[in-house]
Amino acid sequence: MHDEKLFKQPPPQYGDCPICFIRIPSLVTGHRYMTCCGKEICSGCEYAPVYDHQGNQVDNKKCPFCRTPDPTSVEEAVKRLKKRVEVRDAIAIYNLAVFYRDGTCGYPQDYTKALELYHRAAELGYSGAYLGICSAYNNGQGVEVDKKKANHYYELAAMRGDAAARYNLALDEGNAGNWERALKHFMIAVGCGHVKSLKLVKSMYSDRHATKDDYTKALQSYQKYLGEIKSSQRDEATTAHEQHRYY
Repeated sequence: MHDEKLFKQPPPQYGDCPICFIRIPSLVTGHRYMTCCGKEICSGCEYAPVYDHQGNQVDNKKCPFCRTPDPTSVEEAVKRLKKRVEVRDAIAIYNLAVFYRDGTCGYPQDYTKALELYHRAAELGYSGAYLGICSAYNNGQGVEVDKKKANHYYELAAMRGDAAARYNLALDEGNAGNWERALKHFMIAVGCGHVKSLKLVKSMYSDRHATKDDYTKALQSYQKYLGEIKSSQRDEATTAHEQHRYY
């Protein structure tokens, strides 16, 4: 039962962009969290001009979803984030955990507090928070080092669509010589848009740990993912700024 859940293709990690309704890319530069309304916006919609109800282009330093002006200072951005935390926004809680982990944005470095917030965000459904918990157990930040627990949270993140977590599980299986399980993880990660996993499936094929058919399926899976995320608007944003690259 565990493996059945673990190796099931997960749903898209971020869902669809609330503006263009196209799948949000898994690459971190392919989307942005808005502290004003709590929405994840794709890079294409973030870059595109904003228009008023009469069709006139307005200052594009506004949220493309709720039209709130961008924060003008770190203090204002943090204030907005805290409001999102108060309404139990999982991503906001995760971001606050990062502030405590790194001791940034006016917060003291506190690994214990960061771990507490990671758990809160994870319980509310944010898969990325599990990676924060993994890091804590791997590095002994706010808790004793426990590789077994770290692996457990990698699995939870992977089952919720986190491609980076899936990739790490694949590497661990490969290092242990469990090539069949490693390949399964890599194949799922490829379907989530993880290009490093695609390259490693190719390497496994070269080293005879995977078949030509496996590599062909990986290529097809990645092309399917690209078909679900590509748009001319996102391409335009990528051409304009590398920070908007989405694959």
